[in-house]
Amino acid sequence: MHSPFVYDLVTNCFYDKKKYKEYKLLKQYRKDLLKNNTTIQVTDFGAGSRVFTSNERTVSAIAKNVGIPKKRARFLFRLVNYLGCKNNLELGTSLGIGAAALAANKKSNLISIEGCPQTAEVARKQLKKFNIKNVKLIVGEFEEILSKIVTQPEEKSKTSKDSQGHQQQTKNNNHQTTNLAQQTSFDLIYFDGHHTKEATLKYFQQLLPSAHNNSVFVFDDIHWSTEMEEAWGEIKAHPEVRVTIDTFFLGLVFFRKEQAKQHFTIRL
Repeated sequence: MHSPFVYDLVTNCFYDKKKYKEYKLLKQYRKDLLKNNTTIQVTDFGAGSRVFTSNERTVSAIAKNVGIPKKRARFLFRLVNYLGCKNNLELGTSLGIGAAALAANKKSNLISIEGCPQTAEVARKQLKKFNIKNVKLIVGEFEEILSKIVTQPEEKSKTSKDSQGHQQQTKNNNHQTTNLAQQTSFDLIYFDGHHTKEATLKYFQQLLPSAHNNSVFVFDDIHWSTEMEEAWGEIKAHPEVRVTIDTFFLGLVFFRKEQAKQHFTIRL
């Protein structure tokens, strides 16, 4: 392994064996969902489910079959912790298991977007129940919400001039978009929504202007389908991408300009 950055990341984050107290929170959060037999109507904007044949699903079944596994949730917590990520974004809240992992470090803030209102409501109640206050959960279609919260390069200078007016405007918005102040950059973005090539590449391009030199983009289920593997291949080849790590399930993307372009495959 030729990159000191990647070597340190793998040694001190990937294979960190410390028993963090936050792991107990994540375990209880998941355990509580697995006991919840409430039935909800799921609105699916993504590639569909390989497990469910109906849109009526119990919360416990969603947590068991769709929620991110314990190992991956713990890794997301460690990644935020190790890299010191403060301003983070998640596409696809689902029941909030990933959100809980990304926000378990109380020094961080997370914006999490979920397309399904009933799923989002379960996540909202669950996050409140476990006193996780540093998550702003927004319900809506990704593209529309992102257009409101992500500052595009040509808008940055205008935004700074209009910041006072913009702040006044957000106070008058409806409940769903209250305080959607525009974000110039994110430290970490977790893509776990639409598992299609077109959607994955679209959101990657839309969010690229929000990446700074030390940002990390994390893509879930990069080998879920041939389409997702094609999308991952195109992301790796993008000129702004410097380092990628394929963990067999997650794909990590770094933009560190000081790095030579390298791709790694490292099992978690």
